[in-house]
Amino acid sequence: MTNAGASDARDRDPEGRARNARPRDGLGRPLPYGTEGVPRQPEGVVRRPQETVAEAQALLDAGKPFHAHEVFEDAWKSGPEEERALWRGLAQLAVGLTHAARGNAVGGARLLRRGAAALGDWETEQGEDRPYDIDLAGLARWARELAGRVESGDGGGPVDATVEAPRLRS
Repeated sequence: MTNAGASDARDRDPEGRARNARPRDGLGRPLPYGTEGVPRQPEGVVRRPQETVAEAQALLDAGKPFHAHEVFEDAWKSGPEEERALWRGLAQLAVGLTHAARGNAVGGARLLRRGAAALGDWETEQGEDRPYDIDLAGLARWARELAGRVESGDGGGPVDATVEAPRLRS
């Protein structure tokens, strides 16, 4: 007996790619179908860099680093080639904070450090330390400090994403 029609039950986007339409919480974790979730960020939105920074900051301030990561991901995928590493590094910081807030100390610390390194590399390669008024050095310090606290267990568990939200601009 085949399972004909089973593939029709999968969540699909308009182009037919598999998508998970389950509701999500503020940290991007899937919730049971039928549960009230946090509205998801639309994917593939092309924003001006200043809009990207402002929207991501608002999401970080609201304790939604997973959603901020999606905003940065849009910028890295749609922006000019020479800026992709910048936006990818910022997305890694947001995902690192997401993991730390979910209680994944190892993954959180690893991504926070990877993002900090990516921002430092981008700054060195481009010779620019405040693109779009983003405080790259301050963000790298924040990420390394938070990674150290998360790894050492200071705070005794998941971090509060709202309390720990970084300031993209100083």
